[in-house]
Amino acid sequence: MTSSKSKETAISREYCVISAPFGCLGIQTELVEGSLMISKIDYLSPNTPLQPPSNQLAKIFTKQCEQYFKDPTARFDVPLKPAGTVHQQRVWGVTEKIEVGNTKTYGDLAKAIKSGARAVGSACGANPYPLITPCHRVVSAQGVGGFMKENNPGLYRQIKIWLLKHEGAL
Repeated sequence: MTSSKSKETAISREYCVISAPFGCLGIQTELVEGSLMISKIDYLSPNTPLQPPSNQLAKIFTKQCEQYFKDPTARFDVPLKPAGTVHQQRVWGVTEKIEVGNTKTYGDLAKAIKSGARAVGSACGANPYPLITPCHRVVSAQGVGGFMKENNPGLYRQIKIWLLKHEGAL
């Protein structure tokens, strides 16, 4: 017998995969205290099977992504599930203030929040909302730097370069 809690979880969490110029985006939405929110965004390889959005929030976010892919100054306006440690939230907050077409180094951010560059890099790697929280705008003092904890360094580095070029920062 399925419990009502597991049924609610199955119904309240949905995942879709949409096409992006650099591959695919995975979008997870979740019902949080009665409100539908984005709970995760994944960068995925181009050969990932597409799965169209099935709820209104995922459809709205898909449209916002399409606008961003046409115009890098387009803004995202979707509810996000609260995430991260206090330190991660501080890093992500500073990252959100980096304007389109600009970059900051891990060291710049570390100085701004009185932290270490590696801790800033770890927080950027743990970002559950890429595109919305633009950690791709944080670069190494020697170049582009890492991206997303390097789980798939070739793919993620290509995505970071695409995003920075798209925004006019490279």
